[in-house]
Amino acid sequence: MAPDPLTPPDIDWTADGQPVSRAYGDVYFSREDGLAEARAVFLAGCGLPEAWAGRKHFTVAELGFGTGLNILALLELWSQTRPADSHLHIWSVEAHPLSGEVLAASHRAWPELAAFSQSLLDAWPPSTPGLHRIDLPAFHATLDLAFGEATTMLDSWTGQGDAWFLDGFAPATNPDMWSERVLGLVAARSAPAARVATFTVAGQVRRGLAAGGFEVSKRPGHGRKRERLEAVMPGVASEPARPERIAVIGAGIAGASLVRAFNQIGVRPTLIEAEHPGAGASGAPAGLVTPWLDAGLSPTAVLAAQAFHRASGLYRREVPQAVLQTGVLRLSRDDADMSRLVRIAGQAIWPADSLRPATQDEVAVQLDEDQARPGLWLCDGLVVEPASILAAWLAGAERLSGRVVDVTPGATVGVRLADGQQLTFDAVVIAAGWESARIGVGPLSPVRGQVAWVDGIEAGRGAVWGPGYAVPTRSGTLVGATHERGQTDREVDPGSSRILLDRLSAVRPKLAAALVASDLSARVAIRATTPDHRPLCGPSGPGVWMLTGLGGRGFVWAPLLAEHLVAEICATTSPLSGVHIDLIAGHRLAPS
Repeated sequence: MAPDPLTPPDIDWTADGQPVSRAYGDVYFSREDGLAEARAVFLAGCGLPEAWAGRKHFTVAELGFGTGLNILALLELWSQTRPADSHLHIWSVEAHPLSGEVLAASHRAWPELAAFSQSLLDAWPPSTPGLHRIDLPAFHATLDLAFGEATTMLDSWTGQGDAWFLDGFAPATNPDMWSERVLGLVAARSAPAARVATFTVAGQVRRGLAAGGFEVSKRPGHGRKRERLEAVMPGVASEPARPERIAVIGAGIAGASLVRAFNQIGVRPTLIEAEHPGAGASGAPAGLVTPWLDAGLSPTAVLAAQAFHRASGLYRREVPQAVLQTGVLRLSRDDADMSRLVRIAGQAIWPADSLRPATQDEVAVQLDEDQARPGLWLCDGLVVEPASILAAWLAGAERLSGRVVDVTPGATVGVRLADGQQLTFDAVVIAAGWESARIGVGPLSPVRGQVAWVDGIEAGRGAVWGPGYAVPTRSGTLVGATHERGQTDREVDPGSSRILLDRLSAVRPKLAAALVASDLSARVAIRATTPDHRPLCGPSGPGVWMLTGLGGRGFVWAPLLAEHLVAEICATTSPLSGVHIDLIAGHRLAPS
């Protein structure tokens, strides 16, 4: 089901600079001292910091992100008191997300939280429905923002809260946030010994929490409020065992994304590579990071949009040196295709103005061609340098050079290398592209892809996608790519390069003519694809996992799916909704 568009917040400002919701007739934080209230009601109310003592991973969930004050206060306390080698995960839902500008204005009231505020604002996502992950590495924390109605977002969340901040607008004005259904979901998503804190003592809240199994008690309130609630879920807090010795096989974008995701939660895997980073399909001089454009908004398309937003944001923030160009032109094939692209541009999953129709004249001027097709500006699309991304995300990884012959699943996973070495690990992830099929992962099919490039000739002002693509490299122009199903020949074919240039001449004749007159370099890679073009991401046997079958969209799919897979392996919180986790699980169990 396609996500519903978000309703923008309707806010006003008090004389002393505090935001007020017109829709709910309520303030976002206490006029007396919002920060003191956050610390007293939510942090102390959930028994923090004592509750996370000795924990390697702790999850705080929140209903009603609002201005983020509770989260800023939480990050401050976590930074001061967190256990060594630990990671904080935060999940917060907000139906009407504020803009970054409004957040920044609100945060000025708490200069002591400026460092935490700035980290949040630097990665603030667009107001599109669904899950948005924000990395806070300086504070050893991750924030997942769920933009949408509380019931929908909670229903699709697969995590477990160790502590809950219930901070929606008052039950009298916002009853849906405090409904029996929502409070039942809070209980269902709570770990043993989870604690809940809220400012309200409304009867429906007390009864809803008690019905979910919480032991509920009133406590002295803060400021003008006489009372507040605390609740505890019976049980003993515990952490699932986490694999200690983990190996990642493959040093392309899938392997690099896995190493990065493991590092984010404090786990250091061993990387096993047969040749060198990018030796396979991730080794071209340039690559495209573009969205999957689906007018029907299938569940896979919604997941692909989340993957694109995640990948594009990570490359721009974490490896800006790898971004060669921002903005990609998707050319239409005909009038019907152009109509489809216009419909896609209006979908709720895309930020405002991120997809913008471009007329024939606009495209012609942009590409410096006499004639052109209309198309769609993918304003957040990127051209990236793969080598820079791999170098950044694999830096510092423990590496082991060798060709994997086979992997033996079990309580202890065996890995045999071609030189005779026998290695053992607690968990192994196979992320070796087409080589994954040789190791036993499937169903996979090969697709031969050849790209060609020229140094010294610039692609001009527009990276073009469709048919094929022509994009800038660090020193020239790259044209790609052939798509030869079932072929595994890695030898460069001059005829394939001519096909690429003939195809380019149909949309960029001036550029194609310049490239034809130059000496072309070329490279062949074998992509791994699946029968339905959806990636393989999940368990492949006891202790063995897989991330492969990414086809020609590895630089889009890999970062998000790696985070999900690492969450599964290490029993932490996935960035995917339950619907999309089921989609991936159903795919890997489907017959080929």
